[in-house]
Amino acid sequence: MSITTLPVARGRAARREPAPEAVRTKAAAPGTAEHRVLLVAIGGLLLVGLPVVLAASSIEAVLVSSSPWGDFARQCIFVVVGLVAATVASRLEPEVIRRFRFVLPLGVLALLVVVFLPGVGHYAGGSSRWIGVGPVQVQPSELMKLALVVFGADLLARRARRRDQFQAVVVPLVVMLGVAGMLIMKQPDLGTTIVLCCITFGLLFVAEVRLRHLGGVVAVVGLAGSALALRSAYSRARLLSFVNPFAHASGSGYQVVQSLATLGLGGPLGNGLGGSPTTWGYLPNSHTDFVFAVLGGDLGLVGSFAVLACFAAFAWAGIRVAARERDPFTRYLAVGITVWILSQAIINIGGVLGALPVTGIPLPFVSYGGSALVVAMTGSGILVGIARRQRGVPAFALPRAASGRRAARGST
Repeated sequence: MSITTLPVARGRAARREPAPEAVRTKAAAPGTAEHRVLLVAIGGLLLVGLPVVLAASSIEAVLVSSSPWGDFARQCIFVVVGLVAATVASRLEPEVIRRFRFVLPLGVLALLVVVFLPGVGHYAGGSSRWIGVGPVQVQPSELMKLALVVFGADLLARRARRRDQFQAVVVPLVVMLGVAGMLIMKQPDLGTTIVLCCITFGLLFVAEVRLRHLGGVVAVVGLAGSALALRSAYSRARLLSFVNPFAHASGSGYQVVQSLATLGLGGPLGNGLGGSPTTWGYLPNSHTDFVFAVLGGDLGLVGSFAVLACFAAFAWAGIRVAARERDPFTRYLAVGITVWILSQAIINIGGVLGALPVTGIPLPFVSYGGSALVVAMTGSGILVGIARRQRGVPAFALPRAASGRRAARGST
């Protein structure tokens, strides 16, 4: 009896004991769920964006008697460069990225000044936003988004114990935002300035800055931004026309009216690529700022909801990556990138739908553009790298870290 039962007991014990190890092995598998979700979301947006850009840009090119493949070929090059940049960024350790906390923002601020130098800055479409020679043009305001994320993440991580001190935490970040915002508004570029504000407020909120400090900053920045935005008749008309775009259908509300018409004609399944009649010269900037309208007209509600689902998945994964991260700098880095991409998508889609003022910023990963696409993919590559390194780390460690910070703050 003992000879036969002993192996059975050992077998049961052997089956029970490896259970925790099996869980650890499963958790330590290459990558994480968030890592895979980020890759699928970004890849899906890129794959949807390329044919839509081809359809919209080729129509505009035909209307001006130029090559229908020009913008699409350039967009493919931008995607390849962005993939290389994202791959390199995903391999960088957070400590390496942190070394650029001062060099990157100061360098970008210098470029924002260079934009206005005659013979160096490139003026187009009523704005001075680019620098470069020939076909190679760089938009420094796009680089400022990444620079502000790195600068803010480092500042909040270094001064975590002083987050209640207004001058130690809030003032330096707001000063950086103010200087960059004034230079970008001078271009003018209201949309990018709003995205920078969203990044700043998102970082301060997650850092548990006092609400009265955060509320004061929101009030001051909101008033200053409104004053700058309403100083010219053109900006004032663009901001106020979204209240009733049909009352300004022949003027400042023209783009929104045509955008809504394009979306409405799309129906559930769309008209097919290039099939939306309003894109034939009736919808300006159809492959850049208003690419979501073309997407809705060509691919219908199904295509529109697919794009919205990709951005929702990106937001879900970014929040979980930040909540899982225990290193303060890396956590704030993930928060800043997530807020950056999500806020820019909301502002762009809101303008296309007439729910928000039209600010002229591209839809991340979908709209045509070089600097915007490459920089967004670089930031997303950093976020993907953070998610990939979180192997075997329990999810949602942030509440424990937050309670620990509160306890430490109470003891001090």
